[in-house]
Amino acid sequence: MKEKLRKLPELFVTFLKIGAFTFGGGYAMIPLIQKEAVEKKGWIKDDDILEIVAIAESTPGPIAVNAATFVGFRTAGFWGAFSATLGLVIPSFAIILLISFLLREFREIRAVRYAFIGIRAAVLALIVRALISMYKQSPKKIISYVIMAASLILVAFFRINVIFVILGCGLCGLVFSLIERRRQAK
Repeated sequence: MKEKLRKLPELFVTFLKIGAFTFGGGYAMIPLIQKEAVEKKGWIKDDDILEIVAIAESTPGPIAVNAATFVGFRTAGFWGAFSATLGLVIPSFAIILLISFLLREFREIRAVRYAFIGIRAAVLALIVRALISMYKQSPKKIISYVIMAASLILVAFFRINVIFVILGCGLCGLVFSLIERRRQAK
């Protein structure tokens, strides 16, 4: 128990840094969470990142907050989840609070507009990196490609609500895994 309590400040500070220095939301934070929680700290394994993304996407709330909560809980229980989540959200909360007071003046500054154009490009790069990392770690089966293509078509062209697509993908994955287990059992 004492060892878990000793990890709380480290969890808080680690996720505070991730929250403070990452622009672009949750998907942009996933590579940083992976680097910190897997490579530097060893709190979780590399395989856990895919599970974190799947669970964080399937549960209500921002993906980065859910991921921080998961890592914190896995590392130090309830208080670990609390510390990691608090560390992650404090920078965003503080920045949004500050921007809300300065929004009108802040938005009109040309340098700020250009900075946000550059930030968008960097965010896109981080999201692509997360996508490539998740692709490399995911199983390469035809059903995965079919589900991915169907999801893209349903969301992009038919404008089906993402929640329904995620639920459908989960159901398809569950059915497929049950069929695979039956095949292997025979």
